[in-house]
Amino acid sequence: MVVAVTMAGSLRPDAQTVRHHKIAVEDPNAANLAQAEAAIQKKDFSSALDPLNKVVTADPKNYEAWFDLGFVNNALGKTSDAIAAYRQSVAAKPDVFESNLNLGLMLARAGQPGAEEFLRAATKLTPTAHAAEGKEQAWLALGHALEKSTPDEAIRAFQEASKLQPNDIEPYLSAGPILEQQKRLPEAEQMYKRAVTLDPQSVEAVTGLANVYMSSHRFPEAEDALKKLLVMRPNAANAHLELGRILAASGKPDEAIAELEIAEHAQPGDAALQREIADLLMGQKKYAQAESQYQLLVAKNPNDAELHASIGRALLYQKKFADAQQELLNALRLKPDMGPVYGDLAIAADQNQNYPLTIKALDVRAKFLPELPTTYFMRASAYDHLRDEKHAAENYHRFLEVANGKFPDQEWQAKHRLIAIEPRK
Repeated sequence: MVVAVTMAGSLRPDAQTVRHHKIAVEDPNAANLAQAEAAIQKKDFSSALDPLNKVVTADPKNYEAWFDLGFVNNALGKTSDAIAAYRQSVAAKPDVFESNLNLGLMLARAGQPGAEEFLRAATKLTPTAHAAEGKEQAWLALGHALEKSTPDEAIRAFQEASKLQPNDIEPYLSAGPILEQQKRLPEAEQMYKRAVTLDPQSVEAVTGLANVYMSSHRFPEAEDALKKLLVMRPNAANAHLELGRILAASGKPDEAIAELEIAEHAQPGDAALQREIADLLMGQKKYAQAESQYQLLVAKNPNDAELHASIGRALLYQKKFADAQQELLNALRLKPDMGPVYGDLAIAADQNQNYPLTIKALDVRAKFLPELPTTYFMRASAYDHLRDEKHAAENYHRFLEVANGKFPDQEWQAKHRLIAIEPRK
């Protein structure tokens, strides 16, 4: 959190800009300034405008009045007027920390150019009070202004901020994400660890550590960080999601599914998450559960070929061959170039004793993918059942040429079928 300091020396934790001190009584415009100051103290900002405008009209070089006018316009949401007033204040007296800081902050907030110039100037000046806090804010603001254009400079700015206030968590939380983006993960880890040391309950710091560990494929540490995060934020759906993925990658499928289901309940209707759960269920051979999940998805996305293919595979593994064949055909009608799906269709058709479809599926598969020993054998067997001995023998021979002893049962069967069918050629 960026902290603003006033010239009067008070800390205003959530302020976007700082406010000037009271004007000396001997100033010719003392009455108007005193009237404006009283209104500002009461937060009656509208009433402060007229006396302040009178002061700057009478004395255009009065940097203090311009400063207060910038503060008042900012409070009233008049960003352009506030920036213009702060510019006048800096022009009248360039060596004032607070006016440079406020102008830089407002330009950065408005997305206007020039913020860096004034924030950099502020880092070289001395605040009226609370010097360390004020200078830290200037370095923090400069870092944020630079993080997109010159991230390395931004990191250095945050490092300067940390020197001024070593026990403030903000510089470390600001530098960590930039280091992550630059893939400087060990350095990012150190930033987040320092932040966690300062505040063990910092959600941002623990999240940062979890991200670093996930990016580094340090799954046990990522798991620990995510579990710690979920103690602090038990309803954080994304943390449950990431923990589920980590658990899946760590070979803990049941725990992974439980975490993903929690995430799904927190984000109902998230199709991508539902699909991830279904895929994980498939990977764990929980085919009936996977099928149910895919069916829910395909009901909302009836033209999704991949979903139909996934349902077909889930049915295939449950030995529901007729239903599997139909779903796989549905998938291929929607997307005819899915080579692996033709292999699945061939298996389903073979089990359904639909040998013409088996051969057709295998032949189309061969246009997309290399032949395998199993595809030669399945094609040979299908031709054999159709009593096409010529094509059966050709494929049995091709199978035996590439099997290399890896399929002993099928090799024995192929050899004996060749003995039976070749003499009659």
